[in-house]
Amino acid sequence: MDFAESFEYLLSLGNEVSAMKLGLENIGRLLVALANPQNEYVKVQVAGTNGKGSVCAFLDAMCVSAGVKTGLYTSPHLISITERIRIGGREISEEDFARHATLIRETAERLIGDGSLETVPTFFEQVTAIALNSFAEEKVELAILETGLGGRFDATTAAHAEIAGITRIDYDHQNILGATLTEIAAEKAAIIHKGSKAVIGEQEPEAIEVIFGRCTDFGVTPRSAQGVEAVCGSGWLMFATGRDKYIVEHLGLAGHHQIENANVAILLAETLQEYFNISPKNITAGLETAVHPGRLERRGRFLFDGAHNIGGAKALRRYLDENVHQPVTMIFAAMRDKDISEIAEILFPKANTLILTRPENPRSAESKKIAALAERDRRDNIFVTKSVADAIEMALEISANDELICVTGSLYLIGEVQKLLNLKFEI
Repeated sequence: MDFAESFEYLLSLGNEVSAMKLGLENIGRLLVALANPQNEYVKVQVAGTNGKGSVCAFLDAMCVSAGVKTGLYTSPHLISITERIRIGGREISEEDFARHATLIRETAERLIGDGSLETVPTFFEQVTAIALNSFAEEKVELAILETGLGGRFDATTAAHAEIAGITRIDYDHQNILGATLTEIAAEKAAIIHKGSKAVIGEQEPEAIEVIFGRCTDFGVTPRSAQGVEAVCGSGWLMFATGRDKYIVEHLGLAGHHQIENANVAILLAETLQEYFNISPKNITAGLETAVHPGRLERRGRFLFDGAHNIGGAKALRRYLDENVHQPVTMIFAAMRDKDISEIAEILFPKANTLILTRPENPRSAESKKIAALAERDRRDNIFVTKSVADAIEMALEISANDELICVTGSLYLIGEVQKLLNLKFEI
């Protein structure tokens, strides 16, 4: 398969969330058939509701600065699926992606044929296998793996990472992970196993009880990011872990909530010092240079932030309150399984003009239903568009040149907007 064919094949397996089959049996057998590529390097797996992608971005930047050959696996992508797999700080090429995708498909079909697998591995399972196999071929020293959903049965957990990081746990995907923080925390804490090391981000009491209980059960002594002291000064920010101090002029990732994520990344980097030569200077450099597209990302008049759950919406609202002193035109869309009502209550009051739309994703919520939520508190300046392209065109047409255009609610929306801006619009 060439790149286009490999991508179409993966899409044919179904939506990566709605067609997801949680469980480790399929991915485990697939990895065995590939000669267990995940055993060729050290692994850090990061789970959590919000912040896990940012922690991975910080940690990858730190390790690249240290000269560690890293493989970074994140999800979802915004524009190209190659964004999910980075080696040494660079995206995998389309040619290499297609080559590994072809091998994974052929291996899966062979396993189906001889009865070793009952079902074809899912989109996420196959992309995870592509990442792990490409890392082995490239002889990476360290793989940084962002958990897709949950933890206990997520495909990345089959890699059996030596180090686990858990960011703040909040409500999301309750239909899959459970209705309470205790249940959700149990699913995410399951990435901690006997012999692993663990770094735990700030948590609510019921979540921390579950996570620490898991650590006790498996004889793991965790490091808690709640013990990291972060002090802000005029033009500087200092982190003190008890092992070292790190002073930066600014974080590469915007938003006050990134301090919390930086705490976790710093402790993970310090944990990795057992395996690699990562200096305080490398950690500081990573804090300042990390990049995470689609998360409080400014591009001209546009601000992109994938605030797709309540915690993310609160973080974006705080950023807008503290840093944006101009009218805001908001382009919003969300997936049906999200807490749209509460997200709307948090974000919509910040919009001078609200433009609702629907990305080309089968899980997208109907714009008119979101409009009904918006109309509870306001009657003016609400527009519903038929397409994302129409939403961009309307935002550019009706907003003044000094207005901020905030695109939020879904990373799928952000990816579609950015692709269209690259192709059709001047910003």
